[in-house]
Amino acid sequence: MKCIYCEHPYTYLLGDRQRKCSKCKRKFSPQKVVREEKLLSLFTEGYNARKAAKETGMHFATVQKYYEKFRRTIALYSDEQYQLHNQSVTGYDEYLYLPKSLKIEDNIDKLQHFLTLSYDNKVYNLMMPTIQRYNLDTNDEQEKKLLLKYLRFNKVAKLSKVHNTITEFWGFFERFILQYKGVSDEQFVFYLKEAEWRFNYRNKILI
Repeated sequence: MKCIYCEHPYTYLLGDRQRKCSKCKRKFSPQKVVREEKLLSLFTEGYNARKAAKETGMHFATVQKYYEKFRRTIALYSDEQYQLHNQSVTGYDEYLYLPKSLKIEDNIDKLQHFLTLSYDNKVYNLMMPTIQRYNLDTNDEQEKKLLLKYLRFNKVAKLSKVHNTITEFWGFFERFILQYKGVSDEQFVFYLKEAEWRFNYRNKILI
């Protein structure tokens, strides 16, 4: 078995069932490698953490930890790709997201606000400042209405046509996020990046 760190072709088995590279001297667990590869395959196929835990018999918390790692890797990859192609941006627009089960007038503090840019038939998303930045008094109905009006009518946008890559992504994202029954503010950006990755490479082999 080759080394997972330096890809040297020769490793040897230790007494604790780990393997050690004869070149870089680092150790790794073959069982862990197999487990990661299985979870990565399920993640790529679109299994959520709960379904993957049931499929593998692994504890949900363990699977969730791996899924978070995958999403963070995707976010870094997304940034790298955008930096390579940021001169090709053809449009951008802001999006206000709230689960369809919630009324925006009553849940304005739960809005997720992001900017979507398009380049080479792909998209790149940036989170915008949270509603808390505006020091909103959630008990003041007039204040909430004014802020909602401001957010809706003071957007930055540059679109070449009404139906475009950006609006296609928004529809894709809305369908994608439905499978999750609530995503925390801290984790939202990573789910957004996963949707971005799946959209950008929807006609390719994701893994």
